Formats: sequence, structure tokens, C-alpha cells
Amino acid sequence: MAKILLVEDNEMNRDMLSRRLQKKGYEIVMAFDGLKGVEMAESEKPDLILMDMSLPEIDGWEATRRIRGNDSTKGIPIIALTAHAMVGEREKAIEAGCNDFDTKPVELQRLLEKIQQLLPK
Repeated sequence: MAKILLVEDNEMNRDMLSRRLQKKGYEIVMAFDGLKGVEMAESEKPDLILMDMSLPEIDGWEATRRIRGNDSTKGIPIIALTAHAMVGEREKAIEAGCNDFDTKPVELQRLLEKIQQLLPK
């Protein structure tokens, strides 16, 4: 069973997405801000990270850069999640070190396909 770290500060989004992913058979661990997300990437060693980009403490862009800068976490696939679907957001996410990008509200089937593509086989 793959372990996913969900870094999301919005309780409603966190609850909805974690329950839906658990129903699909994923183990979910959660962080509520960017700093905790960076810490948990190292302590939990998830198979994949879903990173909200608008977070307290440090934003998802900075959290991603820190995860990529750490030898023990740099290889973990990261999918950026943002409500801002503006032009350039995907490129900004990839530049920060994300492997992929998805918009909120999350369309579960599309997100699941991205997760499957990035999880180690």
C-alpha cells in the first residue's frame, strides 16, 4: 500500500481528499503547514507528496524546494495542488521541483491517474 503525504492547511479539503484516497487503498499521513510537510517528508518517507501551494509558515513552493534540497527526500514525487489555475502556475510548480500539477477543486479520477503515473512500480 502506497503512503501519501497530504500537505494541506484547509481542514475541509484535507478531510475530503484523505477519505477519498483512503477508500482507494492509500495510506494517508497529513501535515497542516509547509514546515510540518518538510519535516514529515523526512520522518514518514512517503511514496508521494500532494503539496498545497498556499500554506502557512512556508508556502508549498518553498517546502518543495527544501524537500528537493534534502538528500533523503529529493526523490519523492510531488504533485502541486492549487486553486490558482492561472497561466504559468504549472511551469512555476515544475521549476520549484514538483513532478506534476493539479488544480482544486480536485477532480479525483484525474488526480488518481497522476498519482499512478508517479508512484514507483
